[in-house]
Amino acid sequence: MAYDKSIAAFEEAYKVIPGGVDSPVRAFKGVEGTPPFIERGEGGYLYDIDGNSYIDFVQSWGPLIFGHADADIQNAVMEAVRNGLSFGAPTLVETELAKEITTLFDTIDKVRFVSSGTEAVMSAIRLARGFTGRDNILKFTGCYHGHSDSLLVQAGSGLATFGSPSSPGVPADLTKHTLLATYNDIEEVKQCFADAKGEIACVIIEPIAGNMGLVPATEEFLQELRTICDAHGTLLIFDEVMSGFRASLRGKSSKQIRVST
Repeated sequence: MAYDKSIAAFEEAYKVIPGGVDSPVRAFKGVEGTPPFIERGEGGYLYDIDGNSYIDFVQSWGPLIFGHADADIQNAVMEAVRNGLSFGAPTLVETELAKEITTLFDTIDKVRFVSSGTEAVMSAIRLARGFTGRDNILKFTGCYHGHSDSLLVQAGSGLATFGSPSSPGVPADLTKHTLLATYNDIEEVKQCFADAKGEIACVIIEPIAGNMGLVPATEEFLQELRTICDAHGTLLIFDEVMSGFRASLRGKSSKQIRVST
């Protein structure tokens, strides 16, 4: 496969973009080589500027539920564009979408839309801390929950690209309240609760972890998390930014596992 155009494009990007990419997971440092520069996508495939084709298992990290360039979605987007892209004010379609989501989930009464997964997680954790009056949060090694400082602790491949378990530039004071446990290891979770004397605002987990190689949590593990959180008055947050509406229509949180948030 030829990559001459992508190599040239990467060299050009490197002059004006730090590292030549807008996300460390695109830099290819962990696997060597030059990232392909994508020209277009169609269905489940990507095509780069050198004419190479790829099966796209990423699908923009989650939101492309119907693949690239779906005709119905294209028509809906174009109709929306004709009315204007953004207003900084409420619209009727927000309420329509909120109703659609709350209808699908027994566990959701209200929903607020945000611009990114990072923003969603930050809001959920702030809510958990405000509701419980506690500072500590518990996350799992290898799970990625966005780019906020307190969550950039052993967060999977996005950080591994830098050759470091956590990102430089994050003060220790901002991560001292972030407790770590091993994914699918309930005994470590119990130990964290014991060490923190139960003072944990929330447990946050990707029920299907994406950044460490697409690892699903076991149903038993998730159910035990629910039980432990209930016993300590701790909120349980399922981060399905990548897997929600994609792995299944209603996600892990709609199954027999009751969730707080």
